[in-house]
Amino acid sequence: MLKLIVRWLLLAAALLLVANVDAGVSVAGFGAAMVAALVLGLLNTLVRPLLVLLTLPVTLLTLGLFIFVVNGLMFLLAAKLLDGFVVDSFMAGVIGSALYSLISWLLMRLLPGVSKS
Repeated sequence: MLKLIVRWLLLAAALLLVANVDAGVSVAGFGAAMVAALVLGLLNTLVRPLLVLLTLPVTLLTLGLFIFVVNGLMFLLAAKLLDGFVVDSFMAGVIGSALYSLISWLLMRLLPGVSKS
């Protein structure tokens, strides 16, 4: 349970870092980042698999690059659902989701005891 809480805190910190790096993404504070990280996790668990399955032909035609579009849509959807998390445009969502994935992957690699196992 402690690993899950630490992972959640790290993902919220990654979201704050994305907001500082990408001008099109903003987060009101650490509390809003925690809620946004939770909502992003739920969307990626519940909605993203269905979207990936529905867009599989397009994903195959684009050699997997359409996954960036799906990830950007998840970022935009989370921003629409929350008040303290704002994504300005679709491209900001795509760039923000790519940065979020990269930063969270890097944090999980730097702290191997926290990653899913």
